[in-house]
Amino acid sequence: MSLLNILRYPDSRLHKIARPVTVFDARLKRLIADMAETMYEAPGVGLAASQVDVHEQLIVIDTSDTGRDLLVFINPEILWSSEERQTYDEGCLSVPGVYDGVERPARIRVRALDADGKPFELDAEGLLAVCIQHEMDHLKGKMFVEYLSPLKRNRIKAKMLKEERELKKDKQYANR
Repeated sequence: MSLLNILRYPDSRLHKIARPVTVFDARLKRLIADMAETMYEAPGVGLAASQVDVHEQLIVIDTSDTGRDLLVFINPEILWSSEERQTYDEGCLSVPGVYDGVERPARIRVRALDADGKPFELDAEGLLAVCIQHEMDHLKGKMFVEYLSPLKRNRIKAKMLKEERELKKDKQYANR
């Protein structure tokens, strides 16, 4: 297993739409394992393949306290969502250090394939429902900051670009 590079907002690759997974092979299983390791190391509770520059409909999630309940969703689709909505403070591994309230359906039913290509359905609420919807947005090329006001979005973008410049500067000095 190896750690993968997580793309940072506002990288344009984060806006690519992911294509369905059609081949369930050793490469896919390795990608799932690498994504899980990357998510746990970050640390985070969810990661979409789009965030590691693999534009396939694959997400990994673990909202457990133990970090031992990995869920894999391949080609996920929301079958139903409640009219009741909730606001959660969301964060994102592609937008480190930024958290803000996003309103989403409180409960959902999702259909997906597991790592072996077997279909399943899952009813989710609370943090798990939020996480599934957040990660599925990544597969559609959408970031959680797009739910925020233009002013907040512009501030976040400026902050992320500044951090990126500082990271590049630090790498240049380290390489001397």
